Amino acid sequence: MTDYVEEQRNELEAMESIYPDSFTVLSEDPISFTITVTSEAGDNSETVEATFKFTYVEKYPDEPPLWEIQSQENLDDGDKEDILTLLQQQAKENLGMVMIFTLVTAVQEKLNEIVDVMKNRQEEEKRRKEKEAEEAEKVAFHGTVVTIENFLAWKANFELEMTELRKKKQKEEDQTGKSKLTGKQLFERDHNLDTSDIQFLEDAGNNVEVDESLFQDIEDLDLDEDNPYYDPLQMGSDED
Repeated sequence: MTDYVEEQRNELEAMESIYPDSFTVLSEDPISFTITVTSEAGDNSETVEATFKFTYVEKYPDEPPLWEIQSQENLDDGDKEDILTLLQQQAKENLGMVMIFTLVTAVQEKLNEIVDVMKNRQEEEKRRKEKEAEEAEKVAFHGTVVTIENFLAWKANFELEMTELRKKKQKEEDQTGKSKLTGKQLFERDHNLDTSDIQFLEDAGNNVEVDESLFQDIEDLDLDEDNPYYDPLQMGSDED
């Protein structure tokens, strides 16, 4: 006949000696205690930690002990579920033998794996940020690579902006009444403009005055018009 009490007390003493700094007895009947399990430190000294409460049932180790996670650091809900599932698997495999050390060792390895995952995530995040910085630097140095897609998008936005600007300008001109017309538009609006100068001369009639003094000395000019080589432009240069 198995002496469950004796086996439980022997294991309790062994746990106290193996985990002196993280083992705490909570009660003697039933025997209940806590063990704090901490992972190895990562590159940035980050750790994962969990405190487990174990309680012996009457027929332990032929029946598994009870356990629960009392507290934890840096564990998400998914990690906690994985750890509880791991404990169930280990307990089932070790029925009939004292198993607390085996359970704690399995949890220790799991916490180390979680730290490794955290480390990999941090490294991936670091590489991602470095890649984003490199891409941003390339864009700043080379400019944006023109593709058919981004060119068409730019063209559509540009045409839309120009249309809005033209509408805005036309609206302002209509409001101020200062819309300027081109020469062609003026002639198209007023066909009398092309005859205005002629009409002005006709209206003046014989009233056009001529300053005769401008022509008084013309007979005194020595113009050698009969000379076939006569060039009035050279007269000034000959006198010089």
